[in-house]
Amino acid sequence: MIKCNVTIHGVISRIASMHTGKNDRSYISFGVKVNVPSKDGDSSKAVEVSVLQECNSNELARYTSGSRVELKGSLTFRKRESNFYFNFYADSVDLSPENHQDGIAGSMEFKGTIGKQVDEKTDKKGRQYLIFSAFSTEKDGETFEYTWVRFIRFSPEHEAFLVPKGKIHIKGILEISVYQDKINLGCRVEEVSEWAKRED
Repeated sequence: MIKCNVTIHGVISRIASMHTGKNDRSYISFGVKVNVPSKDGDSSKAVEVSVLQECNSNELARYTSGSRVELKGSLTFRKRESNFYFNFYADSVDLSPENHQDGIAGSMEFKGTIGKQVDEKTDKKGRQYLIFSAFSTEKDGETFEYTWVRFIRFSPEHEAFLVPKGKIHIKGILEISVYQDKINLGCRVEEVSEWAKRED
């Protein structure tokens, strides 16, 4: 499970349309293009965020393609083979934002399994920190999809459950970047605990 509470700044890239969901609630659906910074020297990569917002058809005309927006709400990710999708439920949409710089910033909650290693590091000032990757599993029909996140934890602590194949529940700061034209998910750890699946 990966869920993020974020603020998104971008440009409407797909014309808004109306949909009716459960309990006959009306939703507006549209796309937002966001330029994500690259870590390997290139300027950025444009990603498409699929947005859903509960509102009525009277507001549809305001969502015009090319308009800059600020969105606040819940971001989730879906992976299908080599394709990576951003799905966003908007709690609020500002169609006249003061910020004109693209970005996705906020918090992440993660439940999943640690990968092959947990590295203990020390920075130039002698402070200890941990680096490790972990994956969240999603079932798609008869197959499983794995979404990896790279974590960094600035702390000398190293709990016994922080080992390869350990189950973890993490809350922290979301970091999204691009490397070799691929989306990378990262998180700066603020809280970590052992995850028991039976709790869900």
